[in-house]
Amino acid sequence: MSNTWKVYFLALVTFLVGTSEYVISGILDKIADSMHISVASAGQLVTIFSFVYAIGTPILMALTAKTDRKKLLIMALGIFVVGNLLSFVSPGYSSFVSARVIMAIGAGMVVVTALDIAAKIAAPGKQASAIATVVMGFTASLIIGVPLGRIAAAQFGWKSVFGILALAGLAAVFVLLAAIPQVQGDKPVPLSKQLNFLKNGNVALGLAITFFWLGGYSIAYTYLSPYLLDVAGLQEGMLSGVLLAFGIASLVGSKFGGFSTDRWGVFPTLSGGMLLHVVTLLLLSLTVTYTHSWQPIVILLILWSFAAWSSGPTQQFNLVQIEPNYSGIMLSLNQSMMQLSMAAGAGIGGIMVNRVSLSSITWVGIAGVAIAIMMVLLLKMRMSSGSKGAEEFNIN
Repeated sequence: MSNTWKVYFLALVTFLVGTSEYVISGILDKIADSMHISVASAGQLVTIFSFVYAIGTPILMALTAKTDRKKLLIMALGIFVVGNLLSFVSPGYSSFVSARVIMAIGAGMVVVTALDIAAKIAAPGKQASAIATVVMGFTASLIIGVPLGRIAAAQFGWKSVFGILALAGLAAVFVLLAAIPQVQGDKPVPLSKQLNFLKNGNVALGLAITFFWLGGYSIAYTYLSPYLLDVAGLQEGMLSGVLLAFGIASLVGSKFGGFSTDRWGVFPTLSGGMLLHVVTLLLLSLTVTYTHSWQPIVILLILWSFAAWSSGPTQQFNLVQIEPNYSGIMLSLNQSMMQLSMAAGAGIGGIMVNRVSLSSITWVGIAGVAIAIMMVLLLKMRMSSGSKGAEEFNIN
């Protein structure tokens, strides 16, 4: 197996991990029905996974920094497989929550380690391309994994999704053992040093943009399946196709975000994408309320996904631009913030579903993204005035 194909295989591994995270949103109603719990309680499965992923990953990666990367990846993937097996056999909600915790611990380590290995085994000058390929595998889980999970859940029951992921993960372990070379670990970067970057005002503001942008998105996305079925009135048979179209739009949006950033810059792309994000959620809310036609709802869903994910690559570049000498730490902090924002979004969405209504999630999501837009404008003002914030902290 050439190193190029090894990188693609690592992308496939991250696809499995991404599917385990995102698929909950596609089968939320089925989990709630079979476990006799509310949709809001089922939504907290996203909160738990994302929170454990966000907090646990940087700690575990710091503790295992010197460990051989191949050994660490196989160990992490083994933990992931165990989490999926426990999900498959879990008799009730509490045991399923425990399984999600185990799954998240393994998932975070798998993604970060796969990115590290890909960069180190790539041909000279191809490191960035290798990392992009592995990230694309994770993104593809939203495009392909979620609708496939919905189809499998409809045919064989929702627990079958985790049985399939466990089997695929186990098969991947054997391929990794045979194909991936030993890769030396890195010099540890203490967590205290990483957290010191939060004292930089521009870094803190940049991470806050991620939190409110993706948190606003997550409030609505986590409950998308029950929202489309119960509020928008879509038929069960249409849902898998709609989720597929939604996922494809996210990929197109991400690609456009990268192109737009190169062409027009960070701030026009961020503010424009987030403004479209707000407008599409607003129109979706009004359309669902005043019409029973599915065509405009699907069109608005596609536009929403496009707009939301156009901010993804731009925001990562934005943080790297703030501290270009510490790009790895910036991306790591952003990854944790993304997971925290998804946890918060799912939690807030659950509260709104319980205490207000399922239809309220889009309106709260609008508020989150609107706050992100204000923070984008504030960061632009700070950067324009030359306030780098470097004097505010000491990384040594």
